[in-house]
Amino acid sequence: MTATTELPAVPERRGGPWGRGRVTAVFAVLTAVLLLAHPLVPNWAGNAGSLLETFLPWTGLLVVPLLVAALVRRSALALVSLLLPALAWGGFFGGRLFDKREHGGDLTIVSHNVNDENPDPAGTARALAAAGAQVIALEELKKSEVPKYEDALAAGYPYHSVQGTVGVWSTFPLRDTRPVAIMPWTRALQTTVDTPKGPVAVFVAHLPSVRVRLDAGFTANGRDEAMRLLSGAIAAESARRTVLAGDFNGTADDRALAPITTRLQAAQDVAGDGFGFTWPAGLPLARIDQIFVSGVRPTASWTLPATGSDHLPVAATVVL
Repeated sequence: MTATTELPAVPERRGGPWGRGRVTAVFAVLTAVLLLAHPLVPNWAGNAGSLLETFLPWTGLLVVPLLVAALVRRSALALVSLLLPALAWGGFFGGRLFDKREHGGDLTIVSHNVNDENPDPAGTARALAAAGAQVIALEELKKSEVPKYEDALAAGYPYHSVQGTVGVWSTFPLRDTRPVAIMPWTRALQTTVDTPKGPVAVFVAHLPSVRVRLDAGFTANGRDEAMRLLSGAIAAESARRTVLAGDFNGTADDRALAPITTRLQAAQDVAGDGFGFTWPAGLPLARIDQIFVSGVRPTASWTLPATGSDHLPVAATVVL
């Protein structure tokens, strides 16, 4: 008599394609909620809201592992749920993926945090001049290196002024140039550029740095106070046409920049192509260098190739 051994039955997956993947579906909904309700994330807990908004475009990557999980589970429920964060992300950022640049314009501005440890100031200056801008704004200028920038830009930009660690070079005359008090030392200036089509108020600013610390969270309070003071100076400017260029250590999506973004528009959002991330230069993750405008129409906004700085330069052309 031969004994037979029966193998245990393999349990069938329960629930079907609409019953599996509930956990993945929940995470998909939560991702959509995070995108839609990010203004509700409070700033009192280590400026968490500002930190989230600094890197908000990257929340779209959360969909990738969820999609993999949905496919592995063969879950129709999870796949359909993923439409929610995808649509939310597209609603916020889809328009930035299209090329909105136009030809033509009256004034081109270049802005660059040149890095006070830049190993090649003269080469950086020449690279910026090659962009053909009429106005060049520089931030994080080291006092001992200023003559190198002046020498490299002297031929093409006969008008310039350096105030503290920021400076402006122009092919058109400058007047009423003065520092703007946003910190105990000078990191902002304002001037009037007399173009052939009339005056343009130009502000150049470098707001305080921010850090992410385990004990304090997103340390952005100094930047936010400087932002308030800068906004006050811009509000007091009576010129019809205003350009603000610089390193803001924050993105236009960050609520902390609202004092600026409620008055001026980011040229990149209006006339850019893509997100235009500028920092860090080797692998840009955020656009913290901006050109904001009011009373003029941006026709193009773009980033320039890397220099000896840890930031990428930004440029914009406007119609006066």
